[in-house]
Amino acid sequence: MHALLETWDINARINLFLLDAIPEAAIDTPLTKGKAVRAHFVHVHAVRLMWLKASAPDLHATQTKLEAGALRDEIASGLTSSGAAIRELVARAQTPEGRIKGFKPHAAAFVAYLVAHESFHRAQIELALRQAGTPLPDKVAYGLWEWGVR
Repeated sequence: MHALLETWDINARINLFLLDAIPEAAIDTPLTKGKAVRAHFVHVHAVRLMWLKASAPDLHATQTKLEAGALRDEIASGLTSSGAAIRELVARAQTPEGRIKGFKPHAAAFVAYLVAHESFHRAQIELALRQAGTPLPDKVAYGLWEWGVR
């Protein structure tokens, strides 16, 4: 179970690493057809809250919804809090084969599902910045893949 929780923790830290690397002037950069950078982070938090509400209402009760115009520090705080709550939800499954209420087949697949979802949004953020002519520095772009040091 430790490896599964560590995998979730790394994914959560990568989101914060990306958020921290985006210049303030670029946080509202829109995708040509899609959400702006800020909205992707808010959406990731909202999806975590959706799962918490369905699977662990007690953990959901400790969370704060982010509004569309949430400030960077509010986004970071929200992602940190919802990331910890998802970690607790997964820990409650007790094993990678354990259950998450409302999700099939098991906790390991739940973590994979969330990591895939959040990775998609990280890619959308990177694409929006690139389309706007403000790509991430190579150190950050490649750093998103350095799970061994995050």
